Amino acid sequence: MTQDISSWTLTGLLQRQAAAHGEREFMAFEHGTSLSFASLHRDSDQLARNLAGLGVGPGDRVMVMLKNRIEFMLAMFAAMKLGAIFVPINTELKGAFLTHQMSNAEPRVLFLDHDLRDAFDAVKAGNDSLATIIYVAGDVPAQRPAILARAEAMTFENFSGLAGTKDDVLLTARPQDIACIMYTSGTTGPSKGVLMPHAHCYLFGYGMGRTMAMTEDDCQYVCMPLFHAMGLLLQVVSSLISGSNVFCIERFSPARWLDDVRACGATVTNALGVIPEFIFRTPKTEHDRDHKMRTVVAVPIAAEWGEAMEQRFGFKFMQAYGMTEVNIPCYTNDDDPLLPGMAGHVLNDFFEVEVVDAATDIPQAQGEIGEIVVRPKVPFCFNQGYYRMPEVTIEAWRNLWFHTGDAGYFDEQGRLYYADRIKDRIRRRGENISSFEIEQVLNDHPDVVESAVVGIRVEVEGTGGEDEVKAYIVTPGGAEIDNIALLDYCAENIPRFAVPRYIEAVEEVAKTATGKIQKEPLRQAGITNRTWDRESVGYKIPRRV
Repeated sequence: MTQDISSWTLTGLLQRQAAAHGEREFMAFEHGTSLSFASLHRDSDQLARNLAGLGVGPGDRVMVMLKNRIEFMLAMFAAMKLGAIFVPINTELKGAFLTHQMSNAEPRVLFLDHDLRDAFDAVKAGNDSLATIIYVAGDVPAQRPAILARAEAMTFENFSGLAGTKDDVLLTARPQDIACIMYTSGTTGPSKGVLMPHAHCYLFGYGMGRTMAMTEDDCQYVCMPLFHAMGLLLQVVSSLISGSNVFCIERFSPARWLDDVRACGATVTNALGVIPEFIFRTPKTEHDRDHKMRTVVAVPIAAEWGEAMEQRFGFKFMQAYGMTEVNIPCYTNDDDPLLPGMAGHVLNDFFEVEVVDAATDIPQAQGEIGEIVVRPKVPFCFNQGYYRMPEVTIEAWRNLWFHTGDAGYFDEQGRLYYADRIKDRIRRRGENISSFEIEQVLNDHPDVVESAVVGIRVEVEGTGGEDEVKAYIVTPGGAEIDNIALLDYCAENIPRFAVPRYIEAVEEVAKTATGKIQKEPLRQAGITNRTWDRESVGYKIPRRV
């Protein structure tokens, strides 16, 4: 039976839930501000009329560069109610990265967090379409960089106090209308703006809420940035659909995670990248099980701490697979074992998923690693391409499948496993090596805080060269590590062909705002004067008999 998505719009959802729940609190923020279901609807109506008074209309881009705060949510719904396209921007961006997104999106209005205003100082490209800048949580700066100087500027308080247009400008969105543009991380090229229809955004929340059996009694703890699909769509929208409430903080802190969860009464949350491992490595306390948390969606999970973390805190992990472009086509369920990389079962009512040879697109046999490809079964519950990047869109959609760039495989039960990014997998001596699996072993070493593993291309006489494994290591307090002892440990715990040849100690490993390691700069760095080579000391890895 085909799913009826005729009501799947974010603005329609808000209208329905405001009528159903009224002034009951929907979303609270750590600094004391909050929104009821009704106030989010009512206040965003007025702000939509104010935006219309500034000339914003259907198809215009409204960009926000805001921390997790009440104004983010108000700006989003205000823009969508006009048929404008909401463009949330990573709050870590600056310089050339921000130049690209400003040039690609060409926003008419920019909501800018006062604390982030310096990010535009090194932005070079002009933007003739930018008409208004609205500064949030601060005054209009006396001096503004050239890219912002031509636009009218006002504070959020002044914007909120505008009379706004009296015309009937609020539109009824359709599931196929583009609700927002979210930019990918852009590891090998410029960030790509994903065109996301209302139904696509709605399905993020619908799938999460259905899989987690969310009800009005749940409380979602959000420590992910709202500019990311994880925090905004999977968490906030799933809560809006289920009529549950949200507690949202500005930035994740492992030291305060448990205190926050206990204080707000959270029952469900998401934890991406290094977040769950950082929580697990906090000191045990008498309150570890004194909370209401029942389910944590986390990716990735390692064997070294996954089950131990469930036992320590008393909640259940759930794993999933997805990305901004393809939604979340796979989830585990309560009957699945907690295995590293397991993404679970395909949501067959919405998606088709296959694993294919990355070079030929020929389907791989069960158990064989290949590229994960996805396509939708329901209209508009999927990305509609990359904004103003037709060539990249066509490349991703070749042979009628969307190519994720992720490596994975299916097991005999039809469950999908994530192995690595295709480009992060290392090919050495004819073996495919997972950087993720090496990292999990390294991270379990008592003298390692975290690690990042990449393949470094090394020239070999008579060949075009091949990959060698390089490990970046962060130690407690920057203490020196015994490289020989670390390799001995690796040799005992990972295959011989996967033991790193190169080790480099670093103070930290750069990550995206969602906790993912930024590996492209590490690959590009190659071999530096700080890189230790095991061959320089004649280290030999013993063969197992």
